[in-house]
Amino acid sequence: MSNNTNSTRQVILVMLKKSHELTVSEMAQQLEITEMAVRRHLQGLEKEGLIHSKLERQPMGRPTHKYFLTLQGDESFPRNYGNLSLEFLQDLEKISGTEVIEKLFEQRRERLQQKYGSTVNGDFDERVETLARIQNENGYMVEVEKEDDGTYRFIEYNCPIAKVASAYPIACNCEQKLFKTLLNTDDIEREECMAKENTPSCVYRLKETK
Repeated sequence: MSNNTNSTRQVILVMLKKSHELTVSEMAQQLEITEMAVRRHLQGLEKEGLIHSKLERQPMGRPTHKYFLTLQGDESFPRNYGNLSLEFLQDLEKISGTEVIEKLFEQRRERLQQKYGSTVNGDFDERVETLARIQNENGYMVEVEKEDDGTYRFIEYNCPIAKVASAYPIACNCEQKLFKTLLNTDDIEREECMAKENTPSCVYRLKETK
């Protein structure tokens, strides 16, 4: 895909962000390109789930399609959730102390355990596969490598809560504890941690408890 195509797609997203809803004709006029060219970009954006359209009736003439950002499209714009969450936690720690922070992370772990406990089932291989899928859906960019002795290297290349985890290591400890519960094993070792070390990933070694 050319840089020009990428640029036009981004401009369309920005236009929809600012205007909320636009027709093909309105976008073509602003972009100074043909409606056919606009539709080609819209097809790609709609396929990726970034935009959607609705048919709107007009007082006169044929109904027209109006395009708007989906939630996914809206979330593609920069957010500052990490800083905001970290600031809230730091303020809460000043008000109520460290113990409250620990309870919050434990409560989050328990919530995730209840949410995924019935989903992560089967034998150990199946549990690891399901856990990897769940973590991928939550943005962790997981790769799984199985070694000859049955041990898994569970690699997370992204941490959506990296800023929080850097300030509050209990977040990582709770993740490891969650993995133990969901995988039904005590044999889990964290070899690398992005929040604590200058590494490109978090790496766990997972082994079934015999």
